[in-house]
Amino acid sequence: MPYRNNLNLLTCKWVYRIKYHSDGDIERRKARLVIRGLDQQAGLDYHDTFSPVVKPTTIHIILSLAISHGWVIRQLDVKNVFLHSDLTEEAYRTQP
Repeated sequence: MPYRNNLNLLTCKWVYRIKYHSDGDIERRKARLVIRGLDQQAGLDYHDTFSPVVKPTTIHIILSLAISHGWVIRQLDVKNVFLHSDLTEEAYRTQP
């Protein structure tokens, strides 16, 4: 598919990371190719954004239900969340 001049060309970069064992030895080296999202323009590259937010009222209701029913409560911290979905728009990026 040929590139059209009216579309924004997104840049990308390689991100390198070294994973370590608990004793400090190198476990493995990781690399991933990421798109620089700051290059995107609203209305051209995307139309909607999504940011999951939990309201304090919802947390209070869930905690009240857990206490009244004797449910076990656990906490989970999520460092990175990725949205995997099908693209409906055309997207172009540069070579790494």
